[in-house]
Amino acid sequence: MEKYIGKLLDNRYEILQVIGTGGMAVVYKALCHRLNRLVAVKILKDEFSKDEEFRKRLHAESHAIAMLSHPNIVAVYDVSRSNSIEYIVMELMDGMTLKQYMDRKGILSWKEALHFVTQILKALSHAHSKGIIHRDIKPHNIMLLRDGSLKVTDFGIARFTAAQGTLSKEALGSVHYISPEQAKGSNIDARTDIYSVGVVLYEMLTGRLPYEGDTPVSIAIQHINSMPLTPRELNPDIPKALEAITMKAMNPSLKQRYASAEEMLNELEEFRKNPNIQIEYERTPATVNSDSEPTKPVGIKLSSNGGLDDTDDLNDADNKNKRKLNIPLIVGVITGLVFVSGVITLMLTLFGAGGSMPDITTPYLVGLNFEDVTADEKYKDFRIVEDSREYSNVYDKGEIISQRPKEGRAVKPGSEIHVVISEGPKTIMLKDLTNMTEKQARIEVENRLGLKLSVEYETSDDILEGYVIRSEPDKDSELQEGDTVTVFVSKGKEVKTVKVPKLIGKTREEALRDIENAGLLIGSEKTIESDLEAGRVISQSIDENSEVGEKTKISIEVSSGTGKTEIPADNKPAGDSKNNPPDTGTPTGGQTGGTESGLARKTIPIKLPSTTGDLTVVVKANGKVVYNKVHKSSEKTVNVTIEGKGETDIEVYINNILFNEITVTF
Repeated sequence: MEKYIGKLLDNRYEILQVIGTGGMAVVYKALCHRLNRLVAVKILKDEFSKDEEFRKRLHAESHAIAMLSHPNIVAVYDVSRSNSIEYIVMELMDGMTLKQYMDRKGILSWKEALHFVTQILKALSHAHSKGIIHRDIKPHNIMLLRDGSLKVTDFGIARFTAAQGTLSKEALGSVHYISPEQAKGSNIDARTDIYSVGVVLYEMLTGRLPYEGDTPVSIAIQHINSMPLTPRELNPDIPKALEAITMKAMNPSLKQRYASAEEMLNELEEFRKNPNIQIEYERTPATVNSDSEPTKPVGIKLSSNGGLDDTDDLNDADNKNKRKLNIPLIVGVITGLVFVSGVITLMLTLFGAGGSMPDITTPYLVGLNFEDVTADEKYKDFRIVEDSREYSNVYDKGEIISQRPKEGRAVKPGSEIHVVISEGPKTIMLKDLTNMTEKQARIEVENRLGLKLSVEYETSDDILEGYVIRSEPDKDSELQEGDTVTVFVSKGKEVKTVKVPKLIGKTREEALRDIENAGLLIGSEKTIESDLEAGRVISQSIDENSEVGEKTKISIEVSSGTGKTEIPADNKPAGDSKNNPPDTGTPTGGQTGGTESGLARKTIPIKLPSTTGDLTVVVKANGKVVYNKVHKSSEKTVNVTIEGKGETDIEVYINNILFNEITVTF
């Protein structure tokens, strides 16, 4: 089948390489040129693509399957035909089949098996709700991705293989998981998939299949006539409740099996919450007709004259290589036995019971629309009674969720069947979340409404920081349980940053202009005695080139031009750089003296700024507070006496603002 590599189907899908081969088709990795993505393209083998009836049925079924949308089902993108090539385009999976994983690992832990089987059942629940039965559930048709999630593939394909009337070598894989009713050629429903899921679960837990044989037919007959060892007989570590769930799913009797994937999911969830839960199930003996009275298991082999013999030994070692079983003939014989049994039962009912009318069996109504059922002549012998209505994420509004009595029960004509009807998914009305805090919105969405919350942040000129600006979807939207609501929370106004200009050395007027031009605001101004030219800026509250928010206030100090601000580094009276004596009243002079401890003492005059109110003066010597008092601004000058030795760093704070830094030598 490598003849397709390099071909371009429908001028869109470029075939790159073979990634798998099955009984009906070959799967290729391909590139979709229209969407520029990798896909899987399944091309039918020639013997199938030439059958016109087969192609029509495949297209009808595949288009229905393409409507499925579930995280545990491989998506079907396209179904098409190009130059007599029939193909299906699907999601490309990065992983391995569950069968490959099981072959590598052997027996899985019960927790891992529970994780996997739950995902398989969720996929089937979705498909069954759309009226689609898989028919070929097996580990080979389940993909395991790298994140531990599963995706079920090949929905509905098995019916086409069966329609061909052949049982190829690929059937050997499928027949290990086949249900008894499927093996007998009987009508099937969703419970057939449940049986196959039970076999998959059995294999995960025990590391082996329930039935083995040399031919597909011998295995199929065991499904009809035999009973496997229980999982705990093979692996005692399996919890009893999980064994019960497995055997209930594999029950050959349709009546004793789970009625739906949802029912089995519910029981698995109860087990997950409490692994010690008690779960009851009937280990129904296998029979030719699994829903009738038990009979002795029957084996079938060819006699020397080509006829059929009953035997308890299907796989006689001396003769097994000489025999070839005719599958259609065997299925016909089994079906004939079932038919004869039914005729005998009917005759006994009609003539052995005084000619009274026979009982009738209840139909399977789950998943059907209630109004359609009540209007259908097929169900005229029953009274379909509505018991209640419930919300459901599985069944559409108006569909039947459950019935009482269950399908297959013998009842008199005119009997009532009580049903529970779906209201569809529960709708939740979203209230207005704007102007709530993020915490309030989380409580409302997650705790009160049972929804999921996602939070994003953005700036807002109108909504305070930490409050909700808007939500998606908006208020009054109808949501379903598990949906996600995204709230957009304010980060406050957008802050534009600017660089602080250099102001020191500039005239007061130049500094004020530069502050405004930079998008900043003028803060306070102080006039400080300095030997710099009068009117020049001698300090700025924020260093030049600092990144600050727009409209930040910048304060400046301007020189008065009347003196110096430094204290000299010796004990002589302070002067300027030319050794001129200081002006009277400057805070740069001071008296010096000695102490008994040997420390020198110096009095430093601190000139208080011209302002109103109280001023807290704090002086630190080498980082240690040596003076802390409150003064009136009217005092103008404060004399602070400090003791020290050698060079001492002095810091003067006024109202917690660093007012001056000097170094004094004692």
